[in-house]
Amino acid sequence: MTTEDISESATSGKNIDKLEANLARAEELTQRLLNVMGKGRAVPAALQGPAPDLYAKAVGAYWAEMAQNPAKILEHQLEYWSKSVKHYVEAQHLMMQGKFEAPSDETPKDRRFSHEMWETNPYFNFIKQQYLMSSAAIQQAVDDIDDMEAGEKARVEYFSQQIIDMLSPTNFLPTNPEALELAAETDGESLVKGLENLINDLEANDGDLVVTLADKKAFTLGENLATTEGSVVYRNRMFELIQYKPTTEQVHETPLVIFPPWINKFYVMDLKPQNSLIKWIVDQGFTLFVVSWVNPDETYKDVGMTEYVEEGYLTAIDQVKSICDVKKVNAVGYCIAGTTLSITLALMKQRKDSSVNSATFFTTLTDFSDRGEVGVFLDNDFVDGIEAEVTESGYLDHFYMSRTFSFLRSNDLIYGPAIKSYMMGKAPPAFDLLYWNGDGTNLPAKMSVEYLRGLCQNDRLATDGFEVAGTTVSLKDVTIPMCAIACETDHIAAWKSSYRGVQGMGSKDKTFILSESGHIAGIINPPSKKKYGHYTNPEMGLTPDDWLSDADKHEGSWWPRWGAWLAKKSGKKVPAREIGSAGYEVLASAPGTYVVGK
Repeated sequence: MTTEDISESATSGKNIDKLEANLARAEELTQRLLNVMGKGRAVPAALQGPAPDLYAKAVGAYWAEMAQNPAKILEHQLEYWSKSVKHYVEAQHLMMQGKFEAPSDETPKDRRFSHEMWETNPYFNFIKQQYLMSSAAIQQAVDDIDDMEAGEKARVEYFSQQIIDMLSPTNFLPTNPEALELAAETDGESLVKGLENLINDLEANDGDLVVTLADKKAFTLGENLATTEGSVVYRNRMFELIQYKPTTEQVHETPLVIFPPWINKFYVMDLKPQNSLIKWIVDQGFTLFVVSWVNPDETYKDVGMTEYVEEGYLTAIDQVKSICDVKKVNAVGYCIAGTTLSITLALMKQRKDSSVNSATFFTTLTDFSDRGEVGVFLDNDFVDGIEAEVTESGYLDHFYMSRTFSFLRSNDLIYGPAIKSYMMGKAPPAFDLLYWNGDGTNLPAKMSVEYLRGLCQNDRLATDGFEVAGTTVSLKDVTIPMCAIACETDHIAAWKSSYRGVQGMGSKDKTFILSESGHIAGIINPPSKKKYGHYTNPEMGLTPDDWLSDADKHEGSWWPRWGAWLAKKSGKKVPAREIGSAGYEVLASAPGTYVVGK
C-alpha cells in the first residue's frame, strides 16, 4: 500500500460509520486507561537505572579524550555531520525535481525496518536513515572513551544502547508506517484493539506495564504444557519432588534428580512432548525425579542459601535414595541451581557424604570473575536498591527479575511485542516458551542478597570460599565426576565464565560441552530438530578461546552425547520402578501444585 492509498482509505466515506464506532470505543477505553494509570508500584529510583555518577564519569572521560586526542573526536563528528547533510541535500534535491522517492541508502540492514515503506517512502526513509546514522555516531562516541574502567565502560555501552533502542522510530506511532498502514486499512480498529491490549496488560498487573508475550488462555499446565506423566511423591516448604513414570521395561539402577532454577519454573524442560528434555530422559531408561520449587512470599524472608541446600538439595537427595532404595544418585543443576549444586557438593565433601555419584551442570556460573552481559545490573547501585527493596518486602518480586532479563533483549522481549500488541492491535501468539517466560517466580529476601553479594559480586565460591551451613566451601571441594553444558551465545551465564568455573573444580573427571545458541534454546535442543550443534574438547587446561579453537564440532543436539556419559555413571539395568514406595504416597499428579502457585 502506498502513501496515497493510505490517504484515500482514511478519507473514503464508505467506512465512516466504522471509523466513528471505533472512535466511540476509543473514548470508552480512555476512561478505563485513566482509571488504571497511576496504580502501578513505585519502582525505587535505584532500580530504574544506573547511578548518575556513571554518566558523570562517562562525560568526564569523553572530554578528557577530546582534550588528549581532538583530531580523532573531530573526525568522527565531521563524518557524522557530513553524512547527515549529504542525506538531507539528496532528499531535498529529489523533492525539488518532483520525485516522490527515497535517496540512496547506505545504512545497514536492520530487521526493525523490514516494511517496504522504510525503503520506498521518502519521509520514512529519511527518518530511518537519520536514526541509524545518529545511532552509529552515539555508539562511536562511547567507543571513543578510553579512560574508563572496563566494567564501567561496559555499563555505559549497554545503557547507551538501551536509550538508542528505546528511541527507534518504530516505537512511535507517527513514525511507524506499518502501524499507520494497518490503522488506515482497518478504519482505526487496529489502534482501538491496541489500546484495549494496553489497558488489559495494565489492569492484569495492577497498573504495572508488563507486555503480554504469549496468549495466556492458550495453555494450561498438565493439559498442553508439562504433560509428561508423573506424580508428586514428597513435599516440604521448599519444594515438591516429582517422580516420572518409566516408559522402558528396564531402567538404570542409579536414579537421576534434576534441580531447576528457582528464578523460573521447571517446566521449561517439559513444554511439549516434541521438545521435552524430561520425557527424553525418561525414554532413555533413567528413573527421573525433578524438584519443583515453591514460589516464595514474605513468609520466606529469612530463607537463605543454607535453607536451599539443606531443606532443598540434601533433603531431595535423601528422599530419592529412600524411594529407590539406593546409596547414590546422579544430580543435575540448571543455572543458579547448578551454582547451588556445586555449593552442596562441596559441603557434602566436607561432611564425607558420598550420596551423589556424578553431577551435571546446565549453563552454570561458579566463577563470577566475568559476569557477562547481566553484569551491568550487578554493581552496587542496583544491588543496593534490591537489598533495600527485599528488606522492606521480604522477597524480591518476580516483576524486577523479569524486567531485568527482558531488557537484556529489549527489542525482542519489550519493544517488538509492544509494537505488535499496542500499535497494531494483534493478539499475543500461542507460544509455549514465551508463556513460560512470563510465568515468573519470587526470590526470598535473604537468599537474594547472599547470592548477589557473596557470589555475583564477591565471587567467593571461586576465591576465598562461600559461607553456607556454618562452614566455608569452595570450588576445589567439588571432586566427583562431572559434566558441564554451556551455551555459546548465553547472555545470562557466559560460556567462558562457565568453563573457568569447571576448571576451578577439584574433580579429575571433567567433561565440558559447548552447545550452539543461548541460555534456553541451547539446552532445550531435542535431537529430532537437528537444529543446533555442539563442541567438545577433552583438554581442560586451555584458555576458553584456545579450547574452542581446538574443539571438535558436532552436528545436532548434545543430548545423546550426555545421555551416553550419564549411562556410564548410572550402573546396571534393573526392572523399571513404580512411582513412589512404602511411606511415599502420591500427593498430586505432575506437574504438582507448587508450579501453579502465584
